[in-house]
Amino acid sequence: MGHHSHQHGIVSGKESRLIVSIILNFCITTIQVVGGILSGSLALLSDALHNFSDAVSLVVSFIAVRLSKRLHTETSTFGYKRAEILAALFNATTLIIVAFFLFKEAVYRFSTPSGIDSLLMIAVAGMGLVVNVVSAILLKGDSGHDMNIRSAYRHLFSDALSSAAVMAGGLCIFLFKVYWIDPVLTIGIGLYVLKGGFDLIGDSIHILMQNTPKGLDVKDIQREIEQVDGVKSIHHVHVWAVTERDIYFEAHVNLKDDMRLSESGEVKSRIEEILFHSFMIGHVTLQFEYEGCLEDGLIKNH
Repeated sequence: MGHHSHQHGIVSGKESRLIVSIILNFCITTIQVVGGILSGSLALLSDALHNFSDAVSLVVSFIAVRLSKRLHTETSTFGYKRAEILAALFNATTLIIVAFFLFKEAVYRFSTPSGIDSLLMIAVAGMGLVVNVVSAILLKGDSGHDMNIRSAYRHLFSDALSSAAVMAGGLCIFLFKVYWIDPVLTIGIGLYVLKGGFDLIGDSIHILMQNTPKGLDVKDIQREIEQVDGVKSIHHVHVWAVTERDIYFEAHVNLKDDMRLSESGEVKSRIEEILFHSFMIGHVTLQFEYEGCLEDGLIKNH
C-alpha cells in the first residue's frame, strides 16, 4: 500500500494503444470528409467531424497520460495527475460544441435537401465503424479505472454507434430514396454526443471541486474507523480525489486513552488497512488527539 512506480520516458501499453487509435482515427476522418463531400451526405460529414473530435480527444488523452507521470516537485506536490481530469473536461466540451454544430447543419439540410450517393455513404460509414470498434476495443480495458481514457473510449464508442446509424441511413436512402433521413440521423448523433458531453463535464467538475468521490459515504468510513480498538471518534474529515484512482483522506482521530506515540502506530496501521481494503483510499493523513478538539463535528465548517 502506498507504493508507486514511475517509468518516465517509457511508452506503456496504455500509451501505445492510444497511439494506434490516434493514427486510425485521423486516417478515417480524412476518408470520411472526402466521402461526405463526394456523396453529399451531411450525416457522413457529421460522423467525420465526430471522428475528428475523437482523434483530438485521443491526442489530449495521450498528452495527459504523459504529464501525469512527471515527478512531484516542491512547487507541484501532487505532480500533474490533474492533467487527466482537465483532459476529460476538454474532451467533454468539444463533444458539446460538435453537437450544436451538427444541429445547425441538420436544420439547414431540412430546408435545402439534396441528392446523396448512398452506396458511397454506406461504404465510408462502414470503414468508420470498423476503425472505431477496433479503437474502442483497444481502450476498453483501461477505461474502467481511468476517467481520461474513459472519456476517449466514450468518444469512440459513440462514434461507432453513429457510423452504424449512418450505414443504416444510407441503406434506407438506397432502397427507398428517403433523403430526409440524413439530417434526422445528424440530429440523433448530435443528441447522443450532447448527453455524453454533459455527463463527462459533471464527472470532471465533481473531482475538480474536491467533492467526496462518488460511491463513498463518509458515514460508512466513520463507522468502520470508530470500531478500531483505541479509537473514540473521528472528526474534521476530508475525502477527495486528485484523479479517479487517487483518493485522499485526512481526519482528526480522538483516542480513548492517552497512549504513547509508538503505541498509536498500531492504531494508525489498522485505520490505513481499513481505508485501503474497504474504500480503496491509498493516501491517508491522520492527526491523533486525546481530548484535544473542543469541536467534535464529523465535518468541520469554517
